[in-house]
Amino acid sequence: MPSAAGAENRIFQALADPNRREILESLTLGEAAVKDLTARFDISQQTISQHLAALKDAGLVRGRREGRCTYYRVDPRGMKSLIDWIAHYRAFWTPHVDHLEQLLEKMDP
Repeated sequence: MPSAAGAENRIFQALADPNRREILESLTLGEAAVKDLTARFDISQQTISQHLAALKDAGLVRGRREGRCTYYRVDPRGMKSLIDWIAHYRAFWTPHVDHLEQLLEKMDP
């Protein structure tokens, strides 16, 4: 079973690319075939497929075959390790940010 750190790394790497973020955002509107995504973006079908492969490897999307087409949709379970990572650091940083805000208010003339 892959480690949580490995899953987080794949998610961060997948989301580091602005095209992948746009594709993922587009898929939040509903399932789409590769040809539909190619029509939405100024990117070749081969490049769209490569981006989808990275998103799928990160667990952010999943595909289903129907005939010769593959339809992709967002897999919400793929974000769990990222959400857990953010929650961990939110718990750490929130008190520190609150303290900093109080200090800045005291310093404000």
